[in-house]
Amino acid sequence: MGYSARRGFTSGNMKATGAQRQAAVQQQIAQMQEAMNAAQTEVENRSFTASVGGGAVEAVASGKKELTSLTIKPETVDPEDVEMLQDLVVSAVNEALRQAGDAMDKAMDSITGGLNLGGLGL
Repeated sequence: MGYSARRGFTSGNMKATGAQRQAAVQQQIAQMQEAMNAAQTEVENRSFTASVGGGAVEAVASGKKELTSLTIKPETVDPEDVEMLQDLVVSAVNEALRQAGDAMDKAMDSITGGLNLGGLGL
């Protein structure tokens, strides 16, 4: 029986060295980054729709938080009350963008467990 075997340091149960632990952590970080990129792409390819004023104004935004469509029913346009139409447009756009942001936050939280990993560049 060799020295390592007598001490219980066989290759099967030897404790990981600092370098091995660091490599394992780096691998986990790389896997998390890959999962985050996949989740981000999935959310960015989705559309988020918000309708306000009983359907008078509808805004559609992408997961990239870009407005992709805005629909205004003709009967909503009142030259005497342009301010109301402006408010409806702003409200619909903001809601669609909020939905997109919430979806991205939820996707990232599901991967990171709610940890703030901004300082790690993730």
